Amino acid sequence: MINKVVGSAREAVAGIFDGAIILISGFGEAGSPIELIHALIDQGSKNLTVISNNTGNGHIGLAALIGNRQVKKMVCSFPRTAQSVIFPELYRKGEIELELVPQGTLAERIRAGGAGIPAFFTPTSVNTTLAENKEERMFDGKSYVMEYGIKADFALVKCKVADRYGNLLFNKTARNFGPVMCMAARTAIVQANQLVEPGEIDPEIVVTPGIFVQKIVEIPDPLSENELIRQNRRYPWE
Repeated sequence: MINKVVGSAREAVAGIFDGAIILISGFGEAGSPIELIHALIDQGSKNLTVISNNTGNGHIGLAALIGNRQVKKMVCSFPRTAQSVIFPELYRKGEIELELVPQGTLAERIRAGGAGIPAFFTPTSVNTTLAENKEERMFDGKSYVMEYGIKADFALVKCKVADRYGNLLFNKTARNFGPVMCMAARTAIVQANQLVEPGEIDPEIVVTPGIFVQKIVEIPDPLSENELIRQNRRYPWE
């Protein structure tokens, strides 16, 4: 019988290789897979390209992965937020690359990649620096910029409930990026707050079907990003 559950976060990320392209969910604490990211720090893969909503906060999670010099390029919408301290410093030093993508465009690029759509046109970045060197076309008298769909080697995603088949439910804003990231990755690795038996999730409310998920690890009491930042905690733990 299908069983996508693995025993630990360490086991879940073991196959991530140097130079991989990784989608990391987020959009707030509800969707940030901190345990999977910390396991990736311990695993040590380098030269990663990470696609996420932002560049992490404080010195934990994605920010810690960047601070550990494992990420060569970030593709994101918000490279600098009130609590982002690591990425801005490295970027100013020229030690990490950045591709800036408007948030709606980022979500749609990921969705398109997962749906097998190679590219699409959007008016979002017309007449801005983000449109430089990109194809533009006119539709109904209006300019549009072509954007490519995003596909990745791996996705690290956090959900609320999963079964061993990989069917997922999400918590609030975790749904903004988690489902499309599972679709756009060759290997979707998911940490779930709760594992239930197949059939316990009503098929009518499944958000991500198991066909898009390859590995699941149960993390019943996930770390709180906000609390760790408040305590000024740093990973690896000091």
